[in-house]
Amino acid sequence: MYQRILVPVDGSSTASRGLAEAIHLAKLTGARLRLAHVIDELSFALSMDAYAGYAGSWLEELRGNARKLLEDGRAMAAREGVETDVVLLDSFRGTVHDQVIAEAQSWKADLIVIGTHGRRGIGRWVMGSSAEHILRMSPVPVLLVRAPESAKTEHERFALPSGELASQ
Repeated sequence: MYQRILVPVDGSSTASRGLAEAIHLAKLTGARLRLAHVIDELSFALSMDAYAGYAGSWLEELRGNARKLLEDGRAMAAREGVETDVVLLDSFRGTVHDQVIAEAQSWKADLIVIGTHGRRGIGRWVMGSSAEHILRMSPVPVLLVRAPESAKTEHERFALPSGELASQ
């Protein structure tokens, strides 16, 4: 059964739902989790566009927020007795889905668990779908965990750094 489960997290409610399902599955199978967060060029550019500031400091703010997100996920799994490690992918080497797949291969994951909005039609076309790309290109099985109906209508935003840079 699954012994190494990779879980991409981004701070959204859908990713949290995927993490909760991965924890449940890991408890049932005795698996180990690896939580991964990707800071990619697009996310960095969008957040730089949202706030003015020195790029080097801004990247450190993004990394700090990502580390907190990963540690919160690790703590959630630890409360359930699930062994978990974390990885921050911030090398800007390719898209989110490319980096998640590369991590699955290098870590030798047995399964990838992803939370998804389950968008269709124009919403999927406009937003793109990392989950769909991972599903299509993954060398291992992928479990897609659909968001609750309330999350499909909520307007989620990526968490932007707070603090000194954001207030300048």
